[in-house]
Formats: sequence, structure tokens, C-alpha cells
Amino acid sequence: MKKPIALLKKSSIIIAPLLLAACASEPPVVVAPRPSPVLSSDKIYSESQGMAHLSNRLKSGEQLIEQGNVMVRDGQLKIDEGNRMIGEGRKIKMEAEESYRNIKN
Repeated sequence: MKKPIALLKKSSIIIAPLLLAACASEPPVVVAPRPSPVLSSDKIYSESQGMAHLSNRLKSGEQLIEQGNVMVRDGQLKIDEGNRMIGEGRKIKMEAEESYRNIKN
């Protein structure tokens, strides 16, 4: 008598491909397309107003982004100029202190 586990393994090797083949051979389910709803003029007008509002919001957002970018660029230029002035001022101050020390000695 064969061992039950050995029989189970052999039978599962035979049964698994049959099950897969059976699943693969099922015809696809065809779903009928829904008829498109009838649009009313009020609905079309309402949707177009909503789209116009979204368009205006999009343009407004783009303008704010551009204005912000310009301000950031201008601000960065001012920061760079300020840092340059600070560096130049420190250099002048250090030269003046050095000159003072040279005069005192």
C-alpha cells in the first residue's frame, strides 16, 4: 500500500493543471455598456461655469507662483548684495584697525 502523502502529492500534480485549464477556459464575462445620460442645457451651463471657475483659479495660482518667484529672486539678489556689503565693511574695518595698530606702534 502506498503512503497517503505520496498519493496526495501525485494526485495534486495531476489535478492542479486540470483546475488551471478549467479556469482559463471560462469565457470572459461581457458587460453591456451603459447608455450615456441625456444632458440638459442647465447641466451643461452649470458644468461650463464650474470649468470657467477652475480655469480662473488655475490662472490665479500660476500668477501667484510667478509673483512669488520674482520676489524670491529679488530677495536673493538683495541678500547677496547685503552679504557683499557686509564682507566689504568687515574688510574696511579690519584694514582700519590694522592701520591704527601700525600708527600706535
